[in-house]
Amino acid sequence: QVQLVESGGGLVQAGGSLRLSCAASGSIVTINTMGWYRQAPGKQRELVAAIISGITPNYADSVKGRFTIFRDNAKNTMSLQMNSLKPEDTAVYYCYADIRSYGSRSAYWGQGTQVTVSS
Repeated sequence: QVQLVESGGGLVQAGGSLRLSCAASGSIVTINTMGWYRQAPGKQRELVAAIISGITPNYADSVKGRFTIFRDNAKNTMSLQMNSLKPEDTAVYYCYADIRSYGSRSAYWGQGTQVTVSS
């Protein structure tokens, strides 16, 4: 069984910073893509940033230059450093991972963490 656990959300003023973390645990053989998605009220879930081991990360245009995704393959962890936050970044942020376990490969999601940016 595989589990993704997120941490680090909260309330911050515009212009501030937050760091989100995600840890994968369980019967993991390899992790392919890891990423962060977000969903604001009344909107569809959207990709924020994604990283495949050894490949340049991919970012949504709206966060380029402000957010940075990190990955530690040895620890099966990932983080998202969010700087210069804007009210429009307010959303529930979800960790995502494409994981190969013993005999299967599936997509997994974290429980979500709320990020609120006040103006």
